[in-house]
Amino acid sequence: MKIQSVYGAAFKKYGKVITGIDLAELIDIMKDKEMPTDGIVYEASVKELEAVRAATQICNRVYGGLPIEIGYCGGSNHKLNGVEYHRGSEINIACRDMIILIGLLQDVEDDFTYDSSKIEAFLVPAGTGVELYGTTLHYAPCTYFNEKTFCSICILPEGTNQKIDFEFDKTQGENQLLMAKNKWLILHEDAKEKGAFCGVKGENLTI
Repeated sequence: MKIQSVYGAAFKKYGKVITGIDLAELIDIMKDKEMPTDGIVYEASVKELEAVRAATQICNRVYGGLPIEIGYCGGSNHKLNGVEYHRGSEINIACRDMIILIGLLQDVEDDFTYDSSKIEAFLVPAGTGVELYGTTLHYAPCTYFNEKTFCSICILPEGTNQKIDFEFDKTQGENQLLMAKNKWLILHEDAKEKGAFCGVKGENLTI
């Protein structure tokens, strides 16, 4: 795949690079944390990350004062596996070089299938934070070529990806995709997850 820059024009429909906020303290907390080399780990909310000065700045400047959660996703990954989306932007901060595979929610068909050939790849350099709009399909970042693992600080509206504690009809419409609070997921058939909707068609893209 062609790997593009988040600083280029092609990224503008998906999101933007975070500027004017010092992300160094967030990155310093995570820079020495070991990530698995045989899978992916995700923590939605980490109090140490949420206590830094940049957290308040991001809350106010990016989310207009809405409550947020700050956690991380890290490990070893080289495949698309699926796409997810949220109501609201997600911020990813690269603690080391990583690649994101992203697409547009508008390209999901009425039957909730999605053609993986529409995915684009972007390099997020270490130290860079990007805002992915709520209409941007994404999933776990991919490990960059010369790195053993990736580590991404993830910022989302508070409660996102938490366990669902309300009743809903899993068979109806978009509810088929709902896997956690504010998380709609479409998987490729190669990626097995109990209860997940398999609707990504075509190649399970590999970096």
